[in-house]
Amino acid sequence: MKIKDIQYVALAFVFGIGMSSCEDFLDRPTEDNYNEANFYQNDEQCIQGVNYLYNSPWYDFQRGFIKVGEVLSGNYYMGNSPYLTFTVNGTDEDLVNMSYSLWAVNGHANTVYNRLKTAKASQATIDACMGEALTWKAMAYFYLVRSFGAVPIIHDNTDELVNGTYNNKYKVAVPDVYEYIVMTLEKAIELLPESASAGRIDRYSAEGLLAKVYLTRSGVGQSGSRNQDDLDKAAMHAKNVIDHSGRNLLENYSDVFRLENNKSEESLLAWHWYPTRDPWTAQNTLQSDLGMKGFSEFGDTWGEWGGPSVDLQDAFGVSALQSPADRYETDTRRKASMMMIGDKYDYFWKDKGGFDYLRFLYDAEYGAGGPGQMASPTGSNSVKHLYGNNNDHIAGLGLSAGNMVSGLSTHILRLSDVYLIYTEAKIGNSASTTDAAAIDAFYAVRSRAVATYERPASVTWEDVWKERRLELACEGDRWYDYVRLSYYNPQRAINELKAQRRDVYYGLDALYKKYFEDGSFTITGDQKYNDNPQIPNVTVSSFTLPFPTEDVVFNPNLMEDPVRVDVRSEFSY
Repeated sequence: MKIKDIQYVALAFVFGIGMSSCEDFLDRPTEDNYNEANFYQNDEQCIQGVNYLYNSPWYDFQRGFIKVGEVLSGNYYMGNSPYLTFTVNGTDEDLVNMSYSLWAVNGHANTVYNRLKTAKASQATIDACMGEALTWKAMAYFYLVRSFGAVPIIHDNTDELVNGTYNNKYKVAVPDVYEYIVMTLEKAIELLPESASAGRIDRYSAEGLLAKVYLTRSGVGQSGSRNQDDLDKAAMHAKNVIDHSGRNLLENYSDVFRLENNKSEESLLAWHWYPTRDPWTAQNTLQSDLGMKGFSEFGDTWGEWGGPSVDLQDAFGVSALQSPADRYETDTRRKASMMMIGDKYDYFWKDKGGFDYLRFLYDAEYGAGGPGQMASPTGSNSVKHLYGNNNDHIAGLGLSAGNMVSGLSTHILRLSDVYLIYTEAKIGNSASTTDAAAIDAFYAVRSRAVATYERPASVTWEDVWKERRLELACEGDRWYDYVRLSYYNPQRAINELKAQRRDVYYGLDALYKKYFEDGSFTITGDQKYNDNPQIPNVTVSSFTLPFPTEDVVFNPNLMEDPVRVDVRSEFSY
């Protein structure tokens, strides 16, 4: 949302938005009945009021968060992207849309929370819906502070409108924004039930997010080490989720990202999309952005020219210059995160006997016809955020997909993340830990993906740092690990980003086409990694993205130094 347009969000909720449907997360108020006079009159209407926060206002952020979370971090290659070269400016369309999307979430959450105060419904439902709204508000601010650093706090839309202050807000210092997020989540945890229907936020969803916030905040204002109190709180809250939520990791890693598991017990927080174009923004369109031409029968995919990076392949211990026959890998997350030649998927194109990546590239009669070449200069393409073809969508959800339309959920906080948060928090400022519970948490995550992995006697910070990259690859999270590292060890973050293999291979198409035609795989001088790659100019300031230029024009105070705010005295819920 544009800071200058905060009044739009407030008024939209007064006069009415949305639509109605029989599906839970799309079941919202219709335009002719959503107003202060006659809405929030029962439990159903309260739930409808908060449902919107599970998808639509996040739409533009979700379409761009791969560029921030994965391209900036070196996990994903998108040629000519300013996120690849660290040249993003305030007019970048994705940056602008992502920023406005996050402010829209905050505005909607504020309005829903305030309307619920006078709702005529059961107290249990009012409390649960309030807790859901506050959790989404905290999530929006968590993205805002990690993306833009110091940001304004818009606590109440109506107050800003009445006081006429929405165009002259000052940024609030990063430590105080984090305290505001903590305060918001504490209230959410107080309100939320211990369990909720599948896919909805419960107390442990908010507590898992609070653990991640504390782990991130532990480095703010520090140098070389982290705040021990924050680390202890991160460990405490993560352990509480692990021990008492009743949730478990799914047995098979790739199952987490399938349609039928949109609301699995491993997913603590997710955007739940619905396959509709009415309203536009209720649906997931990431398959269009990341999938290859011809992957869907709707002609709506164009992502073949990008793919998981060479550096991420290195992290998984594989190479695009290696024959599939010689590829030895034990980590099932690689295939679940990136397609490489030789890969076949039984969960895509089920009606055709599965999806064969190499055949798709070069067999014009296979499916709807693929790109006809290895377009990705990294030798890999996306797997996560794809649902397959329409038959796969119907099999998974019982509903058809459409042009730029799917109902595949986007998981933004998973239980495995909480396990790794716990281990890292227990390591704290040490190099490693022998704590049994911390090792168990790490082992649970890694052994699911690597069947031969044996429980270690200790776990190091380096182990967790790498494991987070592999476990959460291509999920929009990696850049924010670098941001939190930059809080207390910026040079480590800078050095690692500069040392990455973020560039391209040459000659892959000829190599792979020959392999498809006759099974031969012979590397020549034509197949090589770019020997003169562009090294990104990463500096300390790189870890804070610029505000949209238009926001700064309407509110020059955004260019001023941030102010300190005692948020617990200034704001309350």
